[in-house]
Amino acid sequence: MIPILVADDHGFIRAGVEAVLRGTRFSVVAATASGEETLDAIKTHDPAIVLLDINMPGMNGVQALESLRERGDKRPVVLLTAEINDRQLLSVMRAGVEGIVSKDGAEDGLVDVLEKVHAGQKAIEPIFLQRAIDLSLRPDTQGPLAKLNPRERKIAGLVARGLRNRDIGAELGIGEGTVKVYLHTMYQKLGIDNRTELALLAVNDQDA
Repeated sequence: MIPILVADDHGFIRAGVEAVLRGTRFSVVAATASGEETLDAIKTHDPAIVLLDINMPGMNGVQALESLRERGDKRPVVLLTAEINDRQLLSVMRAGVEGIVSKDGAEDGLVDVLEKVHAGQKAIEPIFLQRAIDLSLRPDTQGPLAKLNPRERKIAGLVARGLRNRDIGAELGIGEGTVKVYLHTMYQKLGIDNRTELALLAVNDQDA
């Protein structure tokens, strides 16, 4: 059996991975819920492959991967993720991740990914690979909001002025709910979590 460590802060995901691997040549030898716990468990259980969730409390999957590589550990790491922002994607690619699998539909492709990385191959879904290539080709001199389209940049400017979603919607002739959808997409593109960070980026963009 090939020993696997599964790191995810949701118990049903860990149980789901174990169920998918049942009857295969892969066996879950440890399950963890944070990056710190994962690094300790790797030392204890010495798994052949580490299956990491991106977003965990404390040290997240990206930081755990980077820490692993910094200490010279080159064992295969596969990221299991519901969503990954641009900053995280570039970080894990630079850290030498072997595989990236979307949680949506992972039950169909997980075993194949594990087989590939165990054989020394990369198993990164094409959508992530193309996105990483596109990001790496973008010049860094375009300013903090370069990833946004014109409408999103306008919204960022209005957020920086302190307008609420309702007021932004009135300004642009769209509904408050639509503004919320725009903001969520913008946060993902920029790798941020809230409107305060967006406002700071917008101010910096004006200064760039």
